[in-house]
Amino acid sequence: MSDVKKRGVDVDAVMEKAVHAAAAFRELDQQQTDRIVEAVYKASFNHRIHLAKMAHLETRLGVWQDKVTKNVIATRFVYEDIKDLRTVGVISEDHDNGIIEIAQPMGPIFAITPVTNPTSTALFKILISLKSRNPIVIRPHGAARKCTCEAAKICYEAALGAGAPEDCIQWVRRSTDEETLRFMSHHKTAMVLATGSKALVKAAYSSGNPAIGVGPGNVPVFIGKTADVPFAVEQISNSKTFDNGTICASEQALVVRKVHVEEVTRQFKQRKAYFLSEEEIKRLEPVVFNPESKVMRVDVIGQPATVIARMAGIDVPEDTTLLIARLHEVGPHSPLSLEILAPILAFYVADDIETAVELCRSINNHGGLGHTIGVYSEDPERIEHFASVMNAGRILVNTPTSQGALGGAYNSLQPSFTLACGSGGKNITTDNISAKHLLNIQRIAKRKLHTCLTPEMMELYMDETVDADAFDTKCKERQASQSKTAKPSKSKA
Repeated sequence: MSDVKKRGVDVDAVMEKAVHAAAAFRELDQQQTDRIVEAVYKASFNHRIHLAKMAHLETRLGVWQDKVTKNVIATRFVYEDIKDLRTVGVISEDHDNGIIEIAQPMGPIFAITPVTNPTSTALFKILISLKSRNPIVIRPHGAARKCTCEAAKICYEAALGAGAPEDCIQWVRRSTDEETLRFMSHHKTAMVLATGSKALVKAAYSSGNPAIGVGPGNVPVFIGKTADVPFAVEQISNSKTFDNGTICASEQALVVRKVHVEEVTRQFKQRKAYFLSEEEIKRLEPVVFNPESKVMRVDVIGQPATVIARMAGIDVPEDTTLLIARLHEVGPHSPLSLEILAPILAFYVADDIETAVELCRSINNHGGLGHTIGVYSEDPERIEHFASVMNAGRILVNTPTSQGALGGAYNSLQPSFTLACGSGGKNITTDNISAKHLLNIQRIAKRKLHTCLTPEMMELYMDETVDADAFDTKCKERQASQSKTAKPSKSKA
């Protein structure tokens, strides 16, 4: 049984089952692995609407139709991206250099899933784990327990039907913080995939095991001088209202060139956005932000703009889609400038490109380092300059950041629900995480003596009169001589 229900989880027993599943997984070939992954993809895709409605009903966050889209990205888009990836045995051969690469699974994956994207994140992590032949243990957010476990159960039954090892997918219905920490630090855990709060991600990286954790993404979006303003506003509005702003890559602040301010404001108002007065901003701040913990309040996450406005005692039209706050400062003293996973946008005016860059960098530095930045512009040089001075793994051009950062739908980024943030976010990569990141790659290196390590060349190393330039000349002569006598060969990957 892979549904761990009882209170007081036997962490050792769960991990022991995962280890046995890992051993059985190692015996499967590529064809068997791909058959399992295809079966799980089809089962999860076929339940995309059921799981979306279940998630919405349980969490009371977001919009169920948008959760369907998330499930589609997490299943079909991810599957199409990884289905032809070689993850078993020899995956590449370079005959010229004598290097053969062999893929090996890591072992048991411990995965923590969030309340904001509960089923989509679980489906995604299950698919990439199975593709890399790793068993996975899912620990759902407490407020999304039922829907996440249902997603895991659907995948597990499909996997077993396709020949997967028993206990290849396990899910822990309830676990204390202490038990969660034990899972993360367990000596049989090969990798921790953590999606959640900043504290949770920090705990994952402190576990002593390899970890990929993704936390906040305070995403600024720059509307430049050459931007198509109606298009930009349409994309931003659609993106920020998508599932009521629950994706960590959703737009958090707009930085608008002064020349476009009136048009941007008019376009947003046409889309039923409500611009807050200074007094209304002050009333909204304590409702959405906890000054003690310095994070957004959970009560507003994924709620409609009208509901949040009522919570703050602000009277807005019933068809209001977004709450927009004109701000001048960035940081905890201006709480709406920080990450709020709800249909709320900060709005800044930039007189010139230098001011715009500094504003975006400041917003990015307050909770979103390494994550995502958006830019609307038709000037390639401006775009490249803007990207070069930002600390973000994803610079999305003329693209809705919520869906764009996930990859596949609006660009060719790898489809993913784990968006790494590089050293800025204390990650080892800025990639969109996928199955390839859950593999240990062995390299067979065949003997091939370097042309500059022959006895003749070694004598030159010991000669103090030979400087770097002279040695380089000799080495190149030696290499040219060898290349003339070498037989042509082919390499394949």
